[in-house]
Amino acid sequence: MNKFEYPVLSIRNLNKQFGPGCNHCQNQKESTLIKNYCPVCGTVYACQDISFDLYPGEILGIVGESGSGKSTLMRCLYFDQEVTSGEAILSTYEHGERNLFQESPQRKRYIRNHLMGKVYQNPLLGLKMDFTSIGNIAEKLISAGSRSVEEMEARGRELLEYVNIPAFRMKEAPKNFSGGMQQRVQIAKALSNRPPILLLDEVTTGLDLSVQASVLDLIKYLQREMNISMVVVSHDLGVIRMLADRSMVMLDGKVIEQGLTDQILEDPQSPYTQQLVHSLL
Repeated sequence: MNKFEYPVLSIRNLNKQFGPGCNHCQNQKESTLIKNYCPVCGTVYACQDISFDLYPGEILGIVGESGSGKSTLMRCLYFDQEVTSGEAILSTYEHGERNLFQESPQRKRYIRNHLMGKVYQNPLLGLKMDFTSIGNIAEKLISAGSRSVEEMEARGRELLEYVNIPAFRMKEAPKNFSGGMQQRVQIAKALSNRPPILLLDEVTTGLDLSVQASVLDLIKYLQREMNISMVVVSHDLGVIRMLADRSMVMLDGKVIEQGLTDQILEDPQSPYTQQLVHSLL
């Protein structure tokens, strides 16, 4: 059987709006919005009818300018924000028969702690800066029910070694680390429970080029060695080109193009994607 036959995650018609909507924008959304904003009631349609599948061991790239909705999408996938409507099916949860977005807060917490990991653009959101690095990993393991200090310490050491944090710095707080090291600690923490899915939101933004390259190498290594499925968001098409098997291009809260990354780069269909590709050349 082809490993790409069954998706590990399926998202259907995900919508997220900020604001109540009004007759003006709800009935004739296309013609009345300025980008994805209603000038009458002020509602922002941050994500509009987004659907995609993520397959085992695949990296799906999501690219788009600031305000295109890609980070809102990631927040919805990790339950940092409630969706307005839509469906998310995870093959490793309840035999793929439940809509994750309709689960109780307790079940969502379980899914976050056991079945997903997230690496935030801002390490302050993903790490406790005053804890030790190994303590950050232990925190995630405790949330998932671990109680053995020895096991947690062993797992923490193994992961920090894996992401190239030297042993003598494992009990140091991330606030003393460089941006690249903080991102690597976040990745180690996100991997602690061996989740089938990793969400990476703009993880190389603001890093020096050499540091950026080492973080990207680590992500490719994780894909190869651990066969984790990943969703990688970036405004940088160069990052997506290096990492992603397939890609989606977002603009004003909508997916305007999706397909194999090579295909999108070589033969972009929408004017916006053509502009993006052109800026990369």
